[in-house]
Amino acid sequence: MKTIVVSIGGSVVLSDAADALFLKKLTTLFKKISNEYKLYVVVGGGNISRRYIQLGRELGFDEDTLDLIGIDITRVNARIITNLIGISNKEIPHRTDEAMKLNFSIVVMGGTDSKHSTDLVSAELAEKTHAVRFVNATNVDGIYDKDPNKYKDARQLKEVTIDSLITQYGTTWCAAGKNIFMDEPALEIIKRAKLTTYIVNGKRLDQLERALIGQPFDGTKILV
Repeated sequence: MKTIVVSIGGSVVLSDAADALFLKKLTTLFKKISNEYKLYVVVGGGNISRRYIQLGRELGFDEDTLDLIGIDITRVNARIITNLIGISNKEIPHRTDEAMKLNFSIVVMGGTDSKHSTDLVSAELAEKTHAVRFVNATNVDGIYDKDPNKYKDARQLKEVTIDSLITQYGTTWCAAGKNIFMDEPALEIIKRAKLTTYIVNGKRLDQLERALIGQPFDGTKILV
């Protein structure tokens, strides 16, 4: 069975207001996809994680501690998703190798180690499992030439090369709690493993489904 890895941003799972109906629809989609593919779901921390990290930063905590706080939140979010799915693992793996040993059609996890974002964990899983697709589900419609939350004239990029992204953003982990389309170290793995990578708005379930099954979607394809 072919494998897909999806990184679900924490802000897709839980924004400022909880949306139980959306989460039920999201996990129903995952179960539908798992009829045809082995699916790894890696859940991020989102705004809640960033709020805790900001508090810790104001209190003078070091970056490794802040990152571990964020990881704890990703694992809480992962536990919500896996319990909703019902046919996936109940215990959240601490390592990608541990996740790969689990005999479920859907395996759910969060973060792992300091300086390892959930984007990096997802890319690592995609490389190790030889995934046919790595889908990064964020809260925007793909990659833009500038921040669409700040600039009304921001232009969506339908395709972008991995080399141009690395040139612009680099591949070095900088700080806990950053909010960009994908954390920088994951870009290096995408390039090395030549991963087919899609960026899509995870709130738009119709487009997320199309990205997951490899159909044309409204978002961005990273060319490797």
